[in-house]
Amino acid sequence: MALPSSTARYGLGAAPIGNLFTALSDAEAFATVDAAWEAGIRFFDTAPHYGLGLSERRLGLALRDRPRGEFTLSTKVGRLLVPTSGDARDDQGFDVPATHTRVWDFSRDGVRRSLAESLERLGLDSVDIALIHDPDHHWKEAVGEALPALAELRDEGVVKSIGVGMNQWPMLADFVRETEVDTVMLAGRYTLLDQSAAAELLPLCVERGVSVMAAGVFNSGILATHDPRGTYNYVAAPPEVLARARRMAEVCERHGVTLPQAALAFPARHAAVSSVVVGMRSVDEVRQNMALATTPIPEALWPDLAEIS
Repeated sequence: MALPSSTARYGLGAAPIGNLFTALSDAEAFATVDAAWEAGIRFFDTAPHYGLGLSERRLGLALRDRPRGEFTLSTKVGRLLVPTSGDARDDQGFDVPATHTRVWDFSRDGVRRSLAESLERLGLDSVDIALIHDPDHHWKEAVGEALPALAELRDEGVVKSIGVGMNQWPMLADFVRETEVDTVMLAGRYTLLDQSAAAELLPLCVERGVSVMAAGVFNSGILATHDPRGTYNYVAAPPEVLARARRMAEVCERHGVTLPQAALAFPARHAAVSSVVVGMRSVDEVRQNMALATTPIPEALWPDLAEIS
């Protein structure tokens, strides 16, 4: 079956199947991945951070019978998982036992060890994309050790493309300007509510031929429903942001469009953006979001939305 052109650019963000915020059963996680595949999604993004390896293990099992040449998989380096003891729960947003401690490590050895452990959890011998994960306070180590280590792994055929994934754009711009990254994952900084990456990072990526994977397009939840509510960048939405999102919803409604439909479509319109990565935790979420992604949006919506400040 041919991939629907309007969903082929979308990817499944696999943090939710690592029990982000609330726990899922294995069966629910596998069904989510199956629904994504059925919807035409062929890009899957994960990381050791997500559920202390649970996301990688589940994703590997869910994809193990799929033809390897038909999907793209990305994971990340920068946090090693070190076994620990006790009966505590994870304290970084994932509903899992704290069987491991995350340890920042952007050294050459740490990167190689991290990727080797990820491959073991995934049940694969290579991944398509490896990203340095959240090096906000580790620029020197990321540029001096982690990136060269990923370049070595690319030369060895263990990864195909290398890059950086962050929740901010200025340091991503530094990576694009000063290094030879292939791709970046930009979370939450090119959305309907936050377009801060548009002026500098995205044109720079076009100029340098660096692809952008846009993630966090719902800004952690506020744009996920047509009645905006909940969190913005993982905290309670400030009143002014909530009011702006509601004005956007009103404009969308005048054009026969829902707010989440516009939020999904917006980043994909930029020439720098190669894919839009959406975290989804259930069959219903996958089906609903991909139904929105296949519904046409009138061009007249975008200038009207741009007028909202």
